[in-house]
Amino acid sequence: MEVNQMQRSFLEYANVLFREGFLDGQFSQLQMLADESNPDFVVEVVSLFFEDSQKLLNDLTTTLDQQNVNFKKIDAHIHQLKGSSSSIGAQRVKNACIAFRNFCDQQNVEGLSFGSSITFAFLFQLEQQIVAAGGAIPILSEFS
Repeated sequence: MEVNQMQRSFLEYANVLFREGFLDGQFSQLQMLADESNPDFVVEVVSLFFEDSQKLLNDLTTTLDQQNVNFKKIDAHIHQLKGSSSSIGAQRVKNACIAFRNFCDQQNVEGLSFGSSITFAFLFQLEQQIVAAGGAIPILSEFS
C-alpha cells in the first residue's frame, strides 16, 4: 500500500473513532507532540497505555473475583485507568471509568463488568506503516 493511500486510510479510520466517541481532542494534542526526531511517539505512548491497562484490568479482575470485594482498591485501579485514558484521548474508556467509579461508590459488583475491550490497534498499525514508508502522520486537529 502506498503512503498516500495509508494516510487516507488513517484519516478515515481516525475520523470514525472521533465521530463515534472513542477518541477526543486530547488524542490530537498527543499527536502534535510527535516530531521528526521521534515519529513513533504516539505509538510508543499508546502502547504503554495498552500494557498498563492490561495490567490494571487483570488486577481488577483478580480483585473482583475475591469473596469480599475491596471497593477502595477497585476504585484506585479505575481512577488510574481513567487518568491514563484521559491523557491519551481515549474518551470512551474514560467515560466507562466514570460510570464504573459510580458503581464502586454504590458497591455494586454487578455493575463493575468491563465487557469487551476497546482497541485502536488498526489505527496505530497504519501509523507505523506510514512512518516506515517515509510518510508523515496526518494531524487530526480538525476532528477535535
